[in-house]
Amino acid sequence: MKTKIILVVSILFGLMFINSGLNKLFNYMPMPEDIPAEMLEIMGAFETIGWLMPLVAVVEIIGGVLVIFKPLRTLGALMLFPIMVGILLVHLVNEPSGLIIGLVFFAIELWLLYEGREKLKPLFGA
Repeated sequence: MKTKIILVVSILFGLMFINSGLNKLFNYMPMPEDIPAEMLEIMGAFETIGWLMPLVAVVEIIGGVLVIFKPLRTLGALMLFPIMVGILLVHLVNEPSGLIIGLVFFAIELWLLYEGREKLKPLFGA
């Protein structure tokens, strides 16, 4: 049962990041109209760095695909970890209204890393 839950959560988590990355590249989802001005300013600053958003998009897509497949799940979760920290910090500092969903996704991220902890031990010399 636990494996099925992890599989479903991993697929949904991966699809969320794949969608997010594709949206950064192709802009097919409209921006919500109630975004605070402070947040729009931050997003504008990110976009002025021409290479940053495409890089984040590619990492999100690759990480999302890797998370879906069990043998590569831990690698995908590790790739997505810095992005999740960034998402969490942006919501914590600038837009607290999205903090709850950020915390839920961060918890999923930590769970996936915990489930793959045996694969991470050589990385930390344990």
